[in-house]
Amino acid sequence: MQYLGGLLLIVCTSSVLAADILMATMGGTKSHKIPFWELAKGLIVRGHNITFLSGFPADFHLDGLHEVTPAGLVEFIHNYTNWDLLGSRMAGEMPIKPWDGLRYAFESCDAMLGDAETKELTNRSFDLAILDGAYPECLLGMVHQYKIPFMYINTVGFYTGSLSVAGNPISYAITPNFYSRFTDNMSLYERAINTGMQIGQNILHSYVMRRTYRIVRDHLGENIPHPYEMSRNVSFILQNGHAVVSYPRAFNPNVAEVACIHCKPARALPKDLEEFINASGASGFIYVSMGSSVKAANMPESLRRMLVKTFARLPYQVLWKYEGSAADMQDLTPNVKLSRWLPQQDILGHKQLRAFVTHGGLLSMFETVYHGVPVVTMPVFCDHDVNSAKAEVDGYAIKLDLETLSTNQLYKAIMKVIHDPRYRNAARYRQNLLLDQRSTAMETAIYWTEYVLRHKGAYHLQAQARNLSWWQYYLLDVVALYLLSLYVLVLLLKRLDFRTEKVRSLHVTGPSSPTATKKKAKKL
Repeated sequence: MQYLGGLLLIVCTSSVLAADILMATMGGTKSHKIPFWELAKGLIVRGHNITFLSGFPADFHLDGLHEVTPAGLVEFIHNYTNWDLLGSRMAGEMPIKPWDGLRYAFESCDAMLGDAETKELTNRSFDLAILDGAYPECLLGMVHQYKIPFMYINTVGFYTGSLSVAGNPISYAITPNFYSRFTDNMSLYERAINTGMQIGQNILHSYVMRRTYRIVRDHLGENIPHPYEMSRNVSFILQNGHAVVSYPRAFNPNVAEVACIHCKPARALPKDLEEFINASGASGFIYVSMGSSVKAANMPESLRRMLVKTFARLPYQVLWKYEGSAADMQDLTPNVKLSRWLPQQDILGHKQLRAFVTHGGLLSMFETVYHGVPVVTMPVFCDHDVNSAKAEVDGYAIKLDLETLSTNQLYKAIMKVIHDPRYRNAARYRQNLLLDQRSTAMETAIYWTEYVLRHKGAYHLQAQARNLSWWQYYLLDVVALYLLSLYVLVLLLKRLDFRTEKVRSLHVTGPSSPTATKKKAKKL
C-alpha cells in the first residue's frame, strides 16, 4: 500500500515537475536578477525548465536554464545607466532626473518588444510566468498572449505598487515610501510628506502606464487590456522582505515573504584573500562595497581621496570592491586590497570581519543580517535611504550622508560599529530572528510556485479588494452616502418642524380660538 501511495503521488505531481516557466525582469540594475537566479536553481532541481528574460547577459551556464537577453534591451539599459550616482548625491542633486525615472518603463518596453529575440519568444508556450514586480506592466502584454497564470517576485522590498494593485492593504501611515528616509514610526509631518510622495508617485505612474500601454498595443495588438487590469489578476506574489529586515505587514493569502532567498553560508575564501586577511592578525578586516548599481570607479575624485585617507588611518586590513584600475590608486596604503569582484557572502561570513561599509542596497542589507555583521551605510539612490533607515533603527547600522561626509566622520563611524558591542549584538540578534523560521525562503518560494501550477493559477487566493477603486476600498463612497442621507434627514426634519409650527399657528389663530372670540366681541 505504501508503494502504491508513493507511485500515486509521483503520478499526481509529474505534471508539476515538468513545467515550462518564463521568468522575466525589466529591472535596470543587475541585482534584480539575483532572486530569479536563486529561484530558478531551486526549480530546476525539481524538474522544471526555466527561460529567463533580462537586460543583462548570462554570467554562467546552468542546465535547465535558458537566458534570453534581447540586444535592444541590453543596449538601452547600458546607455541609460551610464550615470554618475555618487557625484550627484554628493552635490545634493537627484541621482536620477525625474524625466529619466519616468521614461525608463516605456522606453525599455519599446526596446524589448521591438527586438527579434523577444518576438521569437512570443511564439513559444509556457505554463507559468514569474515577473519582476518592479516593472511588470510591459511583460504582462506577453503573458496575456500566452494565456497563462503569472506571479511576481517583488525584488524591491519596500515598493508597494504591485501589492496595492493586487488588493493588499497599504497604509501610508506605517508604510514608508521606498524613495523616502522614513521608518514605520512617522510623525505627523513625516506622514504628511510620505502620503504626498505616495499619491504623487501614483499619479506619475498612471501617466507612465498610458505611455506603456500605447507601446504594448503597437507591438502586440489592439486587444491587449490595460496594464492595471492585467496586473490585478496576479496569482501570487513572492515578496522580497520579512518582518525582521523590513517591517511587519498585513498581507493577503496570495503573498509570501522570501527575504534572503539568495543568502547562503560562507565558504572558504580564495588563497590570496585569506593571506591578505591573515596579515592583520587578530585585529581583523573591513569590507567595502557599493554594490552592482553604483560604480565605485566613477566616483568623484574628492570622494576617492576621502576614502583612501580614511582607510589609511584604520588599524585594519581593508578589502575594497573597486571596478577601476589599481593603477589609478597611486596613493593607496598597503593595508588596502582592491578587486573588481569579491565573493561578498563568503567575506561577510568570515570570522575575522569587523564591519561592512556599503551603499545600503536591499540584498546587501539582507546579507548583513544573515551573517550578523554591523554596517556603515552611505545611501546613494532609490531604496538605499529607506533600507538604511530601517537598519539604523534596528541598531546594527550607522547611516551617513554623502552630501556632508568627511574623512573624520567616516572614520569615527567605522570605529564605533566595531568597538561599541551594541551594533554587533543587534546584528546577531536580527540574525537569530531571521534564521528562526519553519522553512527557508527557497522552500517557501518553491512551494508556492508549484502550488500555483498545481491549482491552475490558484485564483481562489485572490482578494476581492483588487477590483475596488481606492474610494470604494476606503469606504469614501459609503461615507458620502451617509453624509448625503444625514443631510436629507435634516432637511426632512426641518420641513416637518416647519409644517408643525405652521399648523400650530393656524390652530392658535383659528375661528374658535380665544383671540378670535375677543375680536368678535369687540365688533359687537
